[in-house]
Amino acid sequence: MTNVAAKQTMGIHHITAIVGHPQENMDFYAGVLGLRLVKQTVNFDDPGTYHFYFGNDGGKPGTIITFFPWPGAYKGKIGGGQVGVTTYIIPVGAMSFWKERLAKFKVAFTELERFGEQVLEFDDPHGLHLELVEREAGEQNSWTFGGVTPDVAIKGFGGATLLSTDPEATAELLEQVLGLTFIGRENDIARYHSAADLGNVIDLKMTAVQRGEMGVGTVHHIAWRAKDDQDQLDWQSYVHDHGYGVTPVQDRNYFNAIYFREHGEILFEIATDPPGFAHDETPETMGTELKLPAQYEPHRAQIEQVLLPFQIRELD
Repeated sequence: MTNVAAKQTMGIHHITAIVGHPQENMDFYAGVLGLRLVKQTVNFDDPGTYHFYFGNDGGKPGTIITFFPWPGAYKGKIGGGQVGVTTYIIPVGAMSFWKERLAKFKVAFTELERFGEQVLEFDDPHGLHLELVEREAGEQNSWTFGGVTPDVAIKGFGGATLLSTDPEATAELLEQVLGLTFIGRENDIARYHSAADLGNVIDLKMTAVQRGEMGVGTVHHIAWRAKDDQDQLDWQSYVHDHGYGVTPVQDRNYFNAIYFREHGEILFEIATDPPGFAHDETPETMGTELKLPAQYEPHRAQIEQVLLPFQIRELD
């Protein structure tokens, strides 16, 4: 099918998931994967829950995975209406480093090939499906932590595998609304590209999947990039005109957000690139302090009493 969409997203802005204990989350994504904690704040709709953002050194769109830690909460079920797998890009030649590192920290992994690429699949401690793939695209991540140096560090998202209850409807949305380009199909996976160099490869399972259950170990939503506030308003009208119910703009402090659920039941967000994560901290100090939106600042003491303490620590 020819791409005839009037608008094209640059690709993934961020992916948000639900996990368990915050220290386990911190140890895996910072300690094992070597990502930078670029922001610690709270769920704006539930200030008794952390909202963590991990990404590259600069916290750029296309590198950010975010988490709501729910310690002791019920386990979810990955299925239709969700992101099934989150893919990260590593530099060409870094795969052997990551095999050794995952083995060192007793993270089981599987090797496979997809669309001519070698893929390393594994799960985080709470059951999220992740994978690593070598690609030339994407700038080097200059962050160094716990033995993960820029020459092997995760650059950002490669993309994601979407699980849909109505794959044909989701495929139509990806091409005709979001403006992704269909690349090809391998077995029951259809592949789409955006124009960005990160977060730009979307795989869609073309077999309908029974609806998943939200809970620990599942992705809550996937967010696509808008260049700025005006571009987002254009997207809001564009999505509405294509028959999707879309929310008003929500101020998330580090970006503005609109949400809609596509016909395969996946929750999509469109988020603005600006203002980014350094507007209430410096680029050097991002992630070092709990940042609260203005409406919750008067309640900081009560909120800090509820939130579990954690450390960003290097692992042996």
